[in-house]
Amino acid sequence: MHLKSLLNSIVMTLRGDEERRSGLRGLLTRGDWVYLLSLLLPLFAYNLTLKVLRITGQTDPPGFLGFLDLIRSDILFNLGFVALWVGLFAALHGRVVRAVLLVVFHLSCLLLLALNTASHFYYATTGSTLDYNTIALTVQTFNEVSGVIATEVTTGRLALLSLVLFYAVAGPALATRLAARDWHLPVFSTRTLRTSGYRAALVVCGATVALVSLSALPSMTGASNTFSRDTVMNLVISEVASPRVDQARISARLQKSELPTDASLVETPSTEKKNVVLIFLESERASATSLHNEDLDTTPVLEELARDSLVAENAYAVVPHTSKSMVAAHCGIEPPLDTVMTESEPNGIPAKCLPELLGEEGYRSVFFQSATEEFERRRDLVGNFGYNDFYPLESLPKEGYDVVNYFGYEDDIMLEPSRTWLEENRDEPFLASYLTITTHHDYNVPPDFPKRRFVEDDLFNDYLNTVAYQDEFLGKLIQQYKDLGLYENTVFVIMADHGEGFGEHNGLMQHDNTIYDEGVKIPLLIHDGSGEFEGGESVETPVQNIAVLQTVADVLGYRIENDHYRGYSLLREESLPESIRISCWTENRCMSRIEGPQKYIYHFSNRAEEVFDLALDPLETEDVSEDLDAEELSRLRYDLLGWQAQVRADYERHLQENSPEKTTAEEPPEPSGEE
Repeated sequence: MHLKSLLNSIVMTLRGDEERRSGLRGLLTRGDWVYLLSLLLPLFAYNLTLKVLRITGQTDPPGFLGFLDLIRSDILFNLGFVALWVGLFAALHGRVVRAVLLVVFHLSCLLLLALNTASHFYYATTGSTLDYNTIALTVQTFNEVSGVIATEVTTGRLALLSLVLFYAVAGPALATRLAARDWHLPVFSTRTLRTSGYRAALVVCGATVALVSLSALPSMTGASNTFSRDTVMNLVISEVASPRVDQARISARLQKSELPTDASLVETPSTEKKNVVLIFLESERASATSLHNEDLDTTPVLEELARDSLVAENAYAVVPHTSKSMVAAHCGIEPPLDTVMTESEPNGIPAKCLPELLGEEGYRSVFFQSATEEFERRRDLVGNFGYNDFYPLESLPKEGYDVVNYFGYEDDIMLEPSRTWLEENRDEPFLASYLTITTHHDYNVPPDFPKRRFVEDDLFNDYLNTVAYQDEFLGKLIQQYKDLGLYENTVFVIMADHGEGFGEHNGLMQHDNTIYDEGVKIPLLIHDGSGEFEGGESVETPVQNIAVLQTVADVLGYRIENDHYRGYSLLREESLPESIRISCWTENRCMSRIEGPQKYIYHFSNRAEEVFDLALDPLETEDVSEDLDAEELSRLRYDLLGWQAQVRADYERHLQENSPEKTTAEEPPEPSGEE
C-alpha cells in the first residue's frame, strides 16, 4: 500500500513538471517566440556590449568582481525588459490589443537603443553619465547644441546607428520569415492559456518586477553608482531620488540673506577712474599654463604679464561652466546652482554686477566674444550684467578668419572690432570684456598656426596648442592697448572661466562635472598697466573668481556701499576666506570644499566621498578620507549641502520677489553692437 502511494506521488509530480514545462512552452506560439527574441536578444547583447566597452575603456579597469558589479545592473534590467515583453504578449490577446502592443514594443526597443547609444557616446566624450536634466536641456536647446552633437556623429557612428535602428524596425519580421519560411507578425494569437500557462505568465511578470528592482541596487564595491547602474535606471533614479540628508537640519541653517541688489560705488580720495578689461580664457586649466607648470612653454605672454601682476596662485571657479563662472566674476556672488540658465532670466541675478556699478560712475561698457550668441541665451546674460554694447560672433566680420569649433571662430576675429570700439570710446573710462573660444572642445587651431608637440597624447596635445594660440591672442590684445595709448591707464583682469579634464579622474573629460583640479583650478591675475604691481605679488590662499568685483573696486579706489557681496578683495588679506566651495554644473552630481591644503569632495549618492591633501598630493591620486572620522566627514558634507541650499534659496526668493506679477521694472535695454 505504501509502495502504491509512493508510485502515485511520483507520477503526479512528473505530471506536474510536465504541466509546468507545457505552461512555459505554451506562453507563446513558435512564431511569436521567434519574432520577440529575434529583437530582444540582439538588443540585450548590444546594450551589454556598450557597457563592456565603457568598463574596459576606463583608465584603471576593475578586476573580475568589480567587472561583475559594474555590469550587474545592466544584465538584470535587460533580462527584466525581455521578461516584460514575453509576459505582456503571453497575457494579452485579440487583434487590436496585440496590434497596439506590437507598436509599443517596437517603439520601446527603439527608445532603449537610442538611450543606450546616446549614453555610450556621451560618456565617451565627457566621461559623465547621461541624466534626465541633460536630456531635457538638449531637447529644449537643440538648435544651440546641434553643432556639438554633429561633431560627435562620425560616419562610422552614423552607419552603426542606422543599421541598429533598421534592424529594430524590420529585423524581427525578416528573422521570422527566415526561420518559419513565412511572414509572421504577433498581432493575434489563437492559443488559449491553460491554468498552468496563466501561472507561468504571472511568474514572468513577477520576474520582471524582481529583476528591474534588483537592477536599481547601488554598487556593491564602492564604484560610481551612476556608472554602475543601467542607463534607464540611472535616468529614473537620478531624477526621483533625493540625496540622503537631514533636510530639517539643513533648512534650520537657512536664513534670509542680504543681497547686493542696491549696492553702489562711492568715490574716495584714492579713486582713479582707470579703464578695466576682463579677459576670460575659455577652458584654460591652470596646469596647462607656463605660469603654473614650468614643464610647459604654452603661455609665455601670460607668464611675462604675471611678473608684474597680482597672481592668485590657487584660484578656482565656483562652477566649471562658462555662464556660471562669468556670473561669479561679474557679480561677486555664487551663480545659480542649476542647469536651466536662471542667470539669463529677466532679473535673474540677485546682485548689481560690475558693468552696472561702473556704468553709474560714467563708464561705458562692451562685451566681445568669438562665439555665437545663440548658446545659452548669451545676449540676455550680458544684458543682465549691465553692458551697454555686445559684439558676439554674429556681429563680427568673418572674412579672413577660420572656424575652430562648433561655437565660433578663432579669437583674433575680435581684434579689429575691439580696436574700432576703443577708438570711438577712449575719451571716457570704460569696461571692456573679452571671451575666447578657441580652447573649447574639440580643440582646433587655425590652419596657419604652427602646431607643436608638447605631449605624446594627441588629444591633450591639440588642447595645449589651442592654449598656446590663445596666449598669442592675449599678447595681440595687450599690444593693441599699448598701440592706442590706453595700456598705462588700464587694469587687466585675466582669468580662465574653468579648466578642462582629459580622463585623469574616473574618465572625466571636459569641464562641467570635472570637480578635480584639472577642471576647476584656473589662472587668475590682476595686471595694472601703470605698474601698480611691479615686481609681482601673489596670494597663496585658495580663492575664487568671485573675488573679481571687489578686487576691481579696491584697485580703482572705490568703496562699496550696501556691500552684501559674497566675494572679497584679493588686496585685503584679512578678507580672504577660510574655505571655498565648488559645485559641478549638473545638479546634485558633485561638490567640493577646500580649506588650506585639504580638499573634500562629496559625490552625493553617486560614490563615496573623497579627501585629498593638495600640498602632498596635488594630482589628487590618493584618497585620505579614512584619516577623518565620521563626525568630521559629516561636518564637511553638511557644510556643502547647507551652502547649496542657501544659494538656491537666495535665487528662488529673488525671482519670486521680482516676478512679472510683482514688479513693473523695465527689462534691461538690449545691448547695441549689431552691424
